[in-house]
Amino acid sequence: MMEKIKQELEKGRAVVLPTETVYGLFAKALDEKAVDHIYQLKGRPRDKALNLNVASLDDILNFSKNQPPYLQQLVENFLPGPLTIILEANGKVPYWVNSGLTTVGFRIPSHPVTLELIRDFGPLIGPSANLSGQASGISFKEILKDFGQEVLGIEDDAYLTGQDSTILDLSGAKVKILRQGAITREDILAKIPEIPFEEV
Repeated sequence: MMEKIKQELEKGRAVVLPTETVYGLFAKALDEKAVDHIYQLKGRPRDKALNLNVASLDDILNFSKNQPPYLQQLVENFLPGPLTIILEANGKVPYWVNSGLTTVGFRIPSHPVTLELIRDFGPLIGPSANLSGQASGISFKEILKDFGQEVLGIEDDAYLTGQDSTILDLSGAKVKILRQGAITREDILAKIPEIPFEEV
């Protein structure tokens, strides 16, 4: 199956892959047609930006600018894992990924197979594997029903927690939690007390 998945990614098609949160619908981020295909499959509005799924801190640095001094500590302590980091995008981020915004989100999922594919084909986009507006995909068989068997994927329901990643916006002077997920403010401050969180 892995060979078929790799062939699909290589062709610019979408595949369903597990992460530590929910299933994602993954495709090559730098391939505009592949990204278009995912928007169409999901029925996702074009103004909803996508994250870059990457494999390392170097990848994050390669697609961002004006990174804060504590970025490396965040990555070392919490990634791979259920954390999405938002940074200022640099000129390498195509407009079809972040909808022309000045920022872009980064994910490093912890599922070993998904991470290996990101290393080989990344950066990848990987929004949740569901039709837009529906609950995030946590059952592989249900996802394939939703997409009419149109996509290949890797089944590993047991790995998923079903809990969303925490979204942390590092693009301003103060750090903001845009979505509370598995990792809390307290978890982060326990490891990196100098992070300047916005007052709650």
